[in-house]
Amino acid sequence: MPENNDQDIRIGVFICHCGSNIAGYLDMEALSDYAQTLPNVTFVQRNLYSCSEGGINEIKKGIKEQNLNRVVVASCTPRTHEPLFRSSCEEAGLNPYLFEMVNIRDQCSWVHMREQEDGTAKAKDLIRMGIAKAALLEPQESIMSEVCARALVIGGGIAGMTASTALARRGYEVVLVEKEENLGGMLNHLNKLGPTMTDAGDLMEEKIQEIVQHAKITVFTQSRVTAVQGFIGKFEADIETQSGVKKIDIGVILMATGGRAFVPEGLYGYDGQRVITQLEMEQLLKNGLNSDIKNVVMIQCVGSRNQERPYCSRICCQIAVKNAILIKDQIPDATISILYRDMQMYGVENEEMFRDSKAKGVRYIHYDPARSPQTESDQVRVYHSLLGREMALPADLVVLSTPIVAPEDADVTSQLLRVPVDENGFFLEGHVKLKPLDFATDGVFLCGSARFPANIREVIAQGLGAASRASIPMSKGSVVVEPIISVLADEDACRGCGLCVALCPYGALEIRHTEKGRKVHVIDVACKGCGVCAATCYQHALTINSYTDQQLEAQIDAFLIED
Repeated sequence: MPENNDQDIRIGVFICHCGSNIAGYLDMEALSDYAQTLPNVTFVQRNLYSCSEGGINEIKKGIKEQNLNRVVVASCTPRTHEPLFRSSCEEAGLNPYLFEMVNIRDQCSWVHMREQEDGTAKAKDLIRMGIAKAALLEPQESIMSEVCARALVIGGGIAGMTASTALARRGYEVVLVEKEENLGGMLNHLNKLGPTMTDAGDLMEEKIQEIVQHAKITVFTQSRVTAVQGFIGKFEADIETQSGVKKIDIGVILMATGGRAFVPEGLYGYDGQRVITQLEMEQLLKNGLNSDIKNVVMIQCVGSRNQERPYCSRICCQIAVKNAILIKDQIPDATISILYRDMQMYGVENEEMFRDSKAKGVRYIHYDPARSPQTESDQVRVYHSLLGREMALPADLVVLSTPIVAPEDADVTSQLLRVPVDENGFFLEGHVKLKPLDFATDGVFLCGSARFPANIREVIAQGLGAASRASIPMSKGSVVVEPIISVLADEDACRGCGLCVALCPYGALEIRHTEKGRKVHVIDVACKGCGVCAATCYQHALTINSYTDQQLEAQIDAFLIED
């Protein structure tokens, strides 16, 4: 590989039009002309779409024909396209880490749409800085680690059971841990599942039988995961069971802890008898309703879409409509009124169920949260915002639709696995679109209502999806990790103070005793290259590959250059 001196460095700059996303707002000709004047740049080319097959082939062609040993692509976000461009460089014979990406779409054209001159000037700055850093890039080698072909699934509800059977059918060992006495999760408390009106108990028994009869699945009930150490492929978990703590080696972890129904203590006169929740309504329907019940009022958004819980639980409306239909089936002459703020009935079949409920005589009354319904001993008063008057609705039974909330021990689990939760306590995926079933921590996956309230079909789909994601590293037998990680660049400077170990969010650092005393050791497979350790090391002993002090200083110096 060439040394870092001006004679050997040959940088190719590829500037992407991104259709009109960039070219519609920046002066592309000015950018390419400017790039040609910068140090170490030997080739500049503009592409309509650099990420297209044609654009990728142009990059490969440029590397080979121009003998390039550094590549800079000025286009969109590295988050989505950097892996593609790196692999293209590798296919052309160039080390993929001799590549630098400059984001002139998100940071220039999109935010300066009406300022072409200033946006173009900013793009020039970013390209100049990217080229300055590229000149100091060093080749890196990917890190490979073996993967244990055993999965840990935390949570024995429908999501966890679905994921477990999916993995077991692929031939992988599965350890399923459930804190309750029985598997099934919330299915144990449900009657029918809309919109198909499938019996929840039948579905649960079918899933449980699949679990207990499969030789590849080991089930621990009334058990908890109390400790997890390691990294993708080589986790070690402690499971506290009734017979003691069991230690197991696993390769991947699936989080399927589910959610729980909010109990509306102190709201609308809730007493669990005349004023109940939809979850308690499920049990009444399962046991058979008292025929004396003639008037039922359901109140939506109880305990949600407020200051304390601002989110919509999404599935409450579907449950209310389904239960209203089932009440009508048991007591055809019952009068059912649903007091709502907005009806969330997404999906063709849910909309059809909504229409069916109206055909059966279920009434829907819109209310304003500023004038919320008032429950009394035998009726519910509500201001009908469309009619512009208050109504008194007879009520033998009041049913409150409450949200699904995060598990009580979500914070404990979050710290245990070093995975984040959002402002509502639900577990936070790596990326809502790109990684909806992955955590940012490699090897840990997510499904079901632990992520956010979901109906039965969504939960099953997520369970299958998480199993599919988790099976990828196990099927390969090894994982390749990017080498852009923390490294101990100056062992003598390290004082072994442990500050970096305490701050690392991924548990990728540890203190070891060496011949030179206490020194930090980087667990390369676990490191994500976030830079927290390098930024806080007062001895400057740690650095990040491809983000060294010298490279960052070169970018700063390049920015400060006045044209």
